[in-house]
Amino acid sequence: MYRTKTCGELTLQNKNESVELAGWIQKIRDLGGMIFLDLRDEFGLTQIVIQEESLEEQAKELTTESCIHIEGKVVERSNKNPNLSTGEIEVIASKIEVLGKCKNVLPFEINTDQEVREDLRLEYRFLDLRNEKLHNNILLRSKIIKTIRDKMDELNFTEIQTPILANSSPEGARDYLVPSRLNPGEFYALPQAPQQFKQLLMVSGFNRYYQIAPCFRDEDPRADRAPGEFYQLDFEMSFATQEDVFAIIEEVVPYTFEKFTNWKVDKGPFIRIPYKEAMEKYGIDKPDLRNPLIIQDATKLFMGSEFKAFQGKTVKMIIVPEGAKQGRKFFDKMTDFATQEAEAKGLAWAKFEQDKTFQGGIAKFITPEMQETLEKEYSLKAEDSLFFIADEFEKAQKIAGLIRIELGKRLDLLEKDTYRFCFIVDFPMYELTDEGTIDFSHNPFSMPQGGLEALQQKDPLELLAYQYDLVCNGYEMASGAVRNHNPEIMVEAFKIAGYTEDEVQNRFGALYNAFQYGTPPHAGAAPGLDRMVMLIAHSQNIREIIAFPKNKKARDLLMRAPSVVTKEQLEDVHICLSETSQSGDGVI
Repeated sequence: MYRTKTCGELTLQNKNESVELAGWIQKIRDLGGMIFLDLRDEFGLTQIVIQEESLEEQAKELTTESCIHIEGKVVERSNKNPNLSTGEIEVIASKIEVLGKCKNVLPFEINTDQEVREDLRLEYRFLDLRNEKLHNNILLRSKIIKTIRDKMDELNFTEIQTPILANSSPEGARDYLVPSRLNPGEFYALPQAPQQFKQLLMVSGFNRYYQIAPCFRDEDPRADRAPGEFYQLDFEMSFATQEDVFAIIEEVVPYTFEKFTNWKVDKGPFIRIPYKEAMEKYGIDKPDLRNPLIIQDATKLFMGSEFKAFQGKTVKMIIVPEGAKQGRKFFDKMTDFATQEAEAKGLAWAKFEQDKTFQGGIAKFITPEMQETLEKEYSLKAEDSLFFIADEFEKAQKIAGLIRIELGKRLDLLEKDTYRFCFIVDFPMYELTDEGTIDFSHNPFSMPQGGLEALQQKDPLELLAYQYDLVCNGYEMASGAVRNHNPEIMVEAFKIAGYTEDEVQNRFGALYNAFQYGTPPHAGAAPGLDRMVMLIAHSQNIREIIAFPKNKKARDLLMRAPSVVTKEQLEDVHICLSETSQSGDGVI
């Protein structure tokens, strides 16, 4: 046994006890004749005192972050530390054993506020994970997963694991492909989600399925999206409607958040916002409801205006309460943001002063008639300011959404210490690609609203689907749908997206075949576990809640992946690379 107590549990009640502790040396203070060590483990920190001459030489050879075992006696400290759980005691060491020596020079300091380059932190992730905040994030993640599992069990869901080596499926991102040694020229695909498997489980008669599912997507990383792989609470229910799925989310998500935060948490039922309304009011399909600003359409207001930049354009407007109190520098910086970050052609603005006159920006283009309309129909008040974005319809929405977010941040308008949830519903079934073709806009296995008749008779771009997202504080936190369980509807839906029936049978043969054998209606969703932990941990970067994340270029700097492989490895899986170059014994 290396320890009888942990470094975080000793109190005055343990006074005069003989104990054994083990952990890492966080700090060494040699005061001459007496050496103090701060010994740390996962549970806390204890001050160790070395005053025996027989230990002095050994203690002087110790280095910070070395792993040691000590034996000693608990005594009361004369200079107590109220900021430390063990601050009333210290341990007088009688024996020291080095379990694992650390190099004299660390790549960076542990548990300090010193800024460290992220790539260096990722290269030495095993050291970075010793930092208290990051270490606690990973412990928090573990507790959240356990809480979710317990709750799903309570709600009578069955945990079932689905395959990692699967087939390629159109889930909205690039697949990771895995060559097959036993089947030359053929490939597995790592699952972007367990979509087809969980639907097959419903066909198999399982009532409620879930798993903490690993998902793999070859996407560019963002602060809220890890490259390559992520985890989600994946669940599916037989004989379920959209409302049934919402009820489960409204049960599990607030329960989990409330257990690990003292912030205010929205309770169900959450606000439901149709996709079209979300784009109109917030300029984005994942609105942060803590931000009180609303985007309004001002196209008719400026119809016939002499301001040429607005002519023939969609005009979006954001009214900022008491925004007129801001100085000219604020408006100039917002204009810079709009042109440089939001890719706008410009940002028009005006201040409605206390005397109810317009000043600055495009004030001269706002006529008395327009002013009357703004006050009556748009609730404009003295000392408000107005921001205008003019562009093509979709671009104007998007830019206005970015301006709204930035105004909320810069003016500190966001509601404090709260988690605001909403469901975005009624997503369009299809969208136009950049090439002008029709493709699925969300999940291709969703049920179209109106069923087969709608698919056959309506304009595809007007079709809505039973698809929904859960949004929390501006982050998409879950996505789901009522599934298409009818093979005839499935074939027609994919036909509109350019797939023949033969292609549907070849690419999604398992589902197509299974749907011929009595498929129950089913629905589900998949809250993102990583984003949930990130929000609860108040982290600004998703890499801070993942034990071994990849960097912004999707590289694992610790394990040095991706890496070169040998010619023999390639030959085993029947792959020959063109334009290859040698790097040692490997092939690039």
